[in-house]
Amino acid sequence: MSVHIRILNESDPVIISKAFQEQGWGRFAEQYLHYLAEQQNGERVTLVAELNGEFAGYVNVLWYSNYPSFREQGIPEINDFNVLMKYQRQGIGSRLMDRAEEIILERTDVAGIGVGVFSDYGKAQILYAHRGYIPDGHGVHRHDHYIQPGEETIMDDDVVLYLTKKLKGMQEV
Repeated sequence: MSVHIRILNESDPVIISKAFQEQGWGRFAEQYLHYLAEQQNGERVTLVAELNGEFAGYVNVLWYSNYPSFREQGIPEINDFNVLMKYQRQGIGSRLMDRAEEIILERTDVAGIGVGVFSDYGKAQILYAHRGYIPDGHGVHRHDHYIQPGEETIMDDDVVLYLTKKLKGMQEV
C-alpha cells in the first residue's frame, strides 16, 4: 500500500468531485476550484491523499479560521477532512492529519479542528481524541454563535464542537 500526500493541483477538482459523487456525496468541482484559488492566495493549504495513484481523501489547513475563538487567537484550523468510504480505516486519514499538523507547526504550535456532534461524526470524534485534541472550552457552536442552555437548534452538520491540540516540537524561527 503506497500512500502519497501532496498539495492540491489544477487537475484535482474534477477528480475529487467525481469520486465523492460516485459514493453518493454531493461534492462539486467548484468547491475544489475555490480551495485551489484560496491556496494560491495563501489562505489555505489543501492536502490530497492518493493510494496507489488513486484519489483517496483530502484535508485543508485554514490559516484564518472562520471560527471566532481560533481567529482571535491566530489558531489555524484543520478543516473539511474527508476520506473516501472505501479507503477509511487504512491509516490514510492519520497520514493526512500528520501532514496537516506538520504544516501548521511551521508557523505555530497549536492546531484547531471542529467536529460535528452527532453519530455521523463518531469516527472523527474518536480519531481526534486519540490524536490529543481536546475541547476548547467554549461549548457547541452553530453558524455565528455558541448554543446557550435551553436554546433550541436543528442538529445538522453546522453544530460543531471545536477542539485544539498543542503540537510538539515547535521549530525555532
